[in-house]
Amino acid sequence: MKEKLLLLGDQAIALGAIHAGITGVYAYPGTPSTEITEYIQEYPLAKERNIHSRWCTNEKTAMEAALGVSYIGKRALVCMKHVGLNVAADAFVNSAMTGTNGGLVVLVADDPSMHSSQNEQDSRFYGKFAFTPIFEPSSQQEAYDMVRYAFDLSEKCELPVLMRITTRMAHSRAVVETAEIRQQNDIKFPEDKSRWILLPVNARRRYNELLAVQPELEKISTESQYNVYKKGNKQGVIACGIGYNYLMENYPEGCDRTVLKISQYPLPRNIIKEIVADCDEVLILEDGQPFVEEQVRGLLDESGKIKGRLTGELPRVGELTPDNVKLALGFESEQHLDASKNVAPRPPALCSGCGHRDVYDALNEVIKDYTDAKVFSDIGCYTLGALPPFRTINSCVDMGASITMAKGAADGGLFPSIAVIGDSTFTHSGITGLLDAVNSKSNVTIIISDNETTAMTGGQDSAGTGRLEAICLGVGVEAEHLHVVVPLPKNMDAIKATIKQEIEYNGVSVIIPRRDCIQTHKRKAKK
Repeated sequence: MKEKLLLLGDQAIALGAIHAGITGVYAYPGTPSTEITEYIQEYPLAKERNIHSRWCTNEKTAMEAALGVSYIGKRALVCMKHVGLNVAADAFVNSAMTGTNGGLVVLVADDPSMHSSQNEQDSRFYGKFAFTPIFEPSSQQEAYDMVRYAFDLSEKCELPVLMRITTRMAHSRAVVETAEIRQQNDIKFPEDKSRWILLPVNARRRYNELLAVQPELEKISTESQYNVYKKGNKQGVIACGIGYNYLMENYPEGCDRTVLKISQYPLPRNIIKEIVADCDEVLILEDGQPFVEEQVRGLLDESGKIKGRLTGELPRVGELTPDNVKLALGFESEQHLDASKNVAPRPPALCSGCGHRDVYDALNEVIKDYTDAKVFSDIGCYTLGALPPFRTINSCVDMGASITMAKGAADGGLFPSIAVIGDSTFTHSGITGLLDAVNSKSNVTIIISDNETTAMTGGQDSAGTGRLEAICLGVGVEAEHLHVVVPLPKNMDAIKATIKQEIEYNGVSVIIPRRDCIQTHKRKAKK
């Protein structure tokens, strides 16, 4: 049943997300975004649907957990203030590379004039940097409608969507009319599993795919109901987000200027060129930094004098090299052999005798008995568990994402949800994710594959050596569900039994397979 409610902008977004069928909201409190999660925490339908709404340890763990929800085909909202996006940037930018399965909306509340912040950064730059669609509502009603549409677009384009608001939109009230309420998505796994494992061979392909979809995103933006071009006199205005609201307040009887309202990005370049051609001058209204103004100034250069990557003189992807610079300068370049075509590939593999091998052998034996078992992993040499002969892991996004993605997937109903992380990565970025899992009593099994060094980067000391058990216990893992095993073939039956036992436990469990890295062991022996 439709209702009319007086809502803050934050509350309109929260209600829109609930009505869009989210499974969870993941956030760290920060003004002016805090009220979004608080509204969901107290809303009756959210409680009835058991929508996950517990606060996360930081914005990075929030982003990763939401990505885990998306991986299993469900919808998630992740909220933060603008400076929080700096903390979540690794996961956010890489989420555009993995893409989405279930709808994923990243709500960022900027704070121009620094009412409660340490800077005035404009989050739209992050969206442009990551090549994701961006939304910027101009009213509370639009905020409610837009977040629902953003989830649909995220699933249609298989990309995360950045929704940017500012303090005045977040903390001002207006009447909002609600729409139909959608049910939550069922679990559905990604069709292209390789996208979620950002090994270089997959990431390079995915980056080209991400660039290739940009013209379609601009077309969608050009045709969007949220980008409106209305012709008037020769004085033009481009009004972005709440700037359109402010513009119309000055014209209560109707605006006679030519107006382009922009609330969806990437910028609709053809419409911008049209308004510039139609008008003697164009005033750009945007709350925050001159994000649009800088781009429009660039679009107005019709002289063809600017050359570079966008015009094809230099390659759009890959490194700048002496050879392609030489070509761009107009000089002839010597022909070089293409190594990719003339050198036999040597895919990386785990070392013979590596303890990670025994971990994956045991894990594969156990999870074959579970239809929907998924293993979320991380960045380290154990990422090679994605390759033959193991093919064990289903994701590798950024440092520390394994535990939080497994947690998010478990929050959405996945069983079993398993995380594999290395000892060094665990102390780098995994502890906070474990704390989130413990606080939420998530049903996850976490394997910290401990080779007692930072093996992938050359065998540097690992910060957690000798204290992983103490860290896990200190974070709140129950002692009876914390196990240390020695990954050797002779111990395989005991390791499999331990993994099976902890998968069946409904809560957080940690298994630490510990054996010295074979390469580090050799170096120690030489010394």
